[in-house]
This record gives sequence, C-alpha cells and structure tokens, in this order.
Amino acid sequence: MIQVCYQFVVNEGFQLFMAIFLGGLIGLEREMNGKPAGLRTTILICLGATLFMMLSAKVAMMAGSQGADPARIASGIVTGIGFLGAGSIFRGEGMVQGMTSAATIWVVGALGLAIGCGHYVLAVGVTILLLLVLSVLGRLECYISDKCKTKILEK
Repeated sequence: MIQVCYQFVVNEGFQLFMAIFLGGLIGLEREMNGKPAGLRTTILICLGATLFMMLSAKVAMMAGSQGADPARIASGIVTGIGFLGAGSIFRGEGMVQGMTSAATIWVVGALGLAIGCGHYVLAVGVTILLLLVLSVLGRLECYISDKCKTKILEK
C-alpha cells in the first residue's frame, strides 16, 4: 500500500505538479499583462492535457497487444484544444483579436501532452521559449509597429 502511494507521488504526482507549475508560469505572464487565457485557464488546459495523455498511456499498457493506440487520444486532445483556442478569437471593427491567446492555448495543450509522455526537459524548454516569445517579442512587436503608438496617443 505504501509502495503504491509512493509510486503515485513520484510518478503521476510529479507530472501533475509539473503541469500546474509550467501552465501556471505561462498563465501568470498572461494574467500580469491583462490578456485572456490567464492563470486558471492555462493551468486547467495543461493539467487536463497531461491527465489525458497519462490515461492514454495507461490504457495502452492495459490493452497490451490488443491494438490500443495512445496517439488517438492525443489527437483528440489537439482537436479539443483547437476548439478552445478558436473560442478565444473574435472579430470586430476591422480587427481580429485573440490570435496570440489562441496560439498560447494551443502550445499549453502541447506542453501538457509532453509532460504526460514524460518529456520534462522538452516541456521546460518550450515553456522558457514561450515566455520569451510572449514577453520579449511582444515588446519588439510594439516597438516596430504603430499599434502601441496609436494606443499611447488615444490615452
């Protein structure tokens, strides 16, 4: 009994904690900049994708040679996250908004899949890259475009 609990904490517990932590880092960046798909949303997406991937691997192991394919559940996750992302995009007054939020949702879902497969170094690396893209490139984009200049003049 103790061995089973220890194994859960070490394996599955670590994966779930990592999903909460990495999803939370990305969500915190979004939340601090007042963007949609903030802290709770990114944590839930990353945690859910991780859990589905973990369950997918367990189902494949239990089925053995009977043809269970964990990639089928992963492809369903990608499709579902695509719908979530599409819901964050809206159009109005000649502008399309929410594309970065949709893309962030998509990458956070991919992070969850990577964590669920046990690719921790890859997940940490992608998290760092995503944070750099969201923060550094956002400022650079603002610097080279007229979007930010227009916003400053309107205030």
